[in-house]
Parts: sequence; structure tokens; C-alpha cells
Amino acid sequence: MSESLAMQRYAAELYRLQQDYEQVPLSLLSEQAGASAQAISNMVKRLQKQGYLVHEPYRGARLTEAGEKLAMPALRRHRLTEVFLVQVMKYDWATAHELSDVFEKGVNDEIEERMDELTGRPTRCPHGEPIPSKDGKMPVVADAPLIEVPSGSDCVISRVRTHNLEKLNYIGELGLTPGAPFHLYSCAPFKGPLRLQMKPHDHLIGYELAASLWVEVTKRGEGNKPLFV
Repeated sequence: MSESLAMQRYAAELYRLQQDYEQVPLSLLSEQAGASAQAISNMVKRLQKQGYLVHEPYRGARLTEAGEKLAMPALRRHRLTEVFLVQVMKYDWATAHELSDVFEKGVNDEIEERMDELTGRPTRCPHGEPIPSKDGKMPVVADAPLIEVPSGSDCVISRVRTHNLEKLNYIGELGLTPGAPFHLYSCAPFKGPLRLQMKPHDHLIGYELAASLWVEVTKRGEGNKPLFV
């Protein structure tokens, strides 16, 4: 792998993580990238030297605007590969992320274009994450964490933000995949369960699972927000 491709992939992993962390700990980046602490340290130094990220010792790293642009091609290829694996090769959506990490290493620009064509020019990956355009622009997604939505709201699952295989399998069994509509009937306070009304069955889910679900609100309820502490 060329250094430029390696830098893009590390930047892409950092981009994903910084959606949930203001500063991404290098230990977390090492864990998610499957690389040694030394390899991560060396890559972070190279990225910082070229102005792609800012690293604060004992706090973590965050991409600069240039670093986010660097990440876009790798993010696009990864998410397109996930769609191809699910739509064309018929792999389960829960395993698409890990499989894509391996499969995409053999994908060049020509194959990427063919995958994009065969899958109908998708704008979202199987987990609902937006796919950057060819010119490196990330689509804006107007959604919010389910745990921040007031009871009484009508919602549609927008993104499932976890790569935990057990969670993904369970979420799939419940039918809470991107595009699924439901009514948020109630939210118990203090990290209690949420009751979702949907067809053909209602579901009662815990806070931890609900925190992985991001939704688009089609009709906002009048209930109070969950009193999570």
C-alpha cells in the first residue's frame, strides 16, 4: 500500500471516530484501525507534519479541514464497498463493515466506478452513513440520536451507529434498520427503556441500544425529552 493510500485510510478512521469524540485518543484509533501503538504514533506524526491533523498529548487527535478532505476518498470507497457486498454479493449487513476493510484493499478507481454503477449510485451505506461524492463532498444528514427525541414523535431510522456484530444482528432481528418507520411511544427517565410502536410488533429497547440509533423525525412529539443522566 502506498503511503498516500495509508494516510487516507487512517484519516478516514479518524474521521469516523471524531463524529463521537471531540479529541480521538490514540489508543482508540489503534484499536479501531487494528494497528500497533507505534504504527499509530508514526502515522499521526506524518499526518500532523503535513497539516492533516492536530494532536494534543494526553487528549487525542482531530483532523483539520485538509485532513477531512484527505479522508473522503477512502470513506467513499469503504462505504461503496459495503453496499456492493450487501446488494450484489448478498452478504449480511451486519458483517459488511469488517468485510469491507479487507475487500476494499483490492479496489481501484475503475472497480470503484463499476461498483457505484451496479449498486445504483447509492448515497448511503447499509448502516445509513452518507457516502461522499466523487469530488469529496460529504452529504449533510439531518438526523439526531434517538435518545434525544421527545416521546410522541414519528421517526424513521436514519443511521445505525455501531459496528458491534451482536448489536447489529439484534437490531436487524428487530427490523430497526435504516428506512424503518416507527412511533416513539414513551421514554422512561434515568436511562430507562424506550417503547417503539411499529409494524408488525412493538419493541421495548434499552438505553444502550437506543444510543446506537439515529433517526429523522417526521413528526415531533410534545413529550419531554428523556431525563437521562
